[in-house]
Amino acid sequence: MNRSRLLMIGGLALAIGLLVSYSVYNRLRASSALNQNVGGVPVLVAANDIDVGAKLKASDVRLITLPPTSIPPGAFSSVVKVVGRGAVLPISRGDFVLPGKLAAIDAGAGLPSMIPPGMRAVSVRVNDVVSVAGFVQPGTRVDVLATGQGNGNDRQTTTVLQNVAVIAVGGSLLERITGGEQNAPVITLLVSPDDAQKLALASQEGRIQLALRNPLDTKKEGIGATRTSALYLGETPVATEPKPKAHKVAAKAPATLAPPASYQVEMIRGNKMEEKKFDPTTPQ
Repeated sequence: MNRSRLLMIGGLALAIGLLVSYSVYNRLRASSALNQNVGGVPVLVAANDIDVGAKLKASDVRLITLPPTSIPPGAFSSVVKVVGRGAVLPISRGDFVLPGKLAAIDAGAGLPSMIPPGMRAVSVRVNDVVSVAGFVQPGTRVDVLATGQGNGNDRQTTTVLQNVAVIAVGGSLLERITGGEQNAPVITLLVSPDDAQKLALASQEGRIQLALRNPLDTKKEGIGATRTSALYLGETPVATEPKPKAHKVAAKAPATLAPPASYQVEMIRGNKMEEKKFDPTTPQ
């Protein structure tokens, strides 16, 4: 390859590089001019960490200015609209304050603000065993099992409620991420009015037990009751027919067999064989 061809290729590459650089520069300048023309929009963010159930104060939030394209839908732009409302979800410092993270207006704060319309919060007394060794935390989901006296004398266990949300453990409305398991004598469940009656009846009639669920497993299954007799798999008794009563039968003398009329005997003498008949009744 001669020198002139190399110079031609180098010049072409340089021209292409200059063209690409000029195009990128024009785009960046146009984008900067657009942002300057549009200007920023005030939006409300958390000034510090806000816990679940806390009532927001003016010092808990602050206004910042961002381009409209960076603001999520529904974000607040006024402090007055959020002051006095309760937080139903934890809000970290710097996060946007959104309507879905706050209770309705005039709904108050604390646990009542976390109860959706049409639902009820019911607390049940538990121990370390019932609360699954302290692993039942706010935000988890459980099944409620009840053990009591069924029909008859056989005790039974049945699944009363399935996939129930736990909204409080003791007086804590927050899930303890780094504090390990949390033991408390009372657990509050979020249920419908009908399920609230079932839960209250199960607590009074027998003993309840909580079964921890995977949060991704939301399927409800029809589970039958388990009775005490199902735990002991013994042999099923077989009904036997009564033996017939023995009847006395008079003893009979054994029948005597009549002797045969005659019998035949083969006699061998040397190389001769003779047959001779004998009559038992004839004296020999």
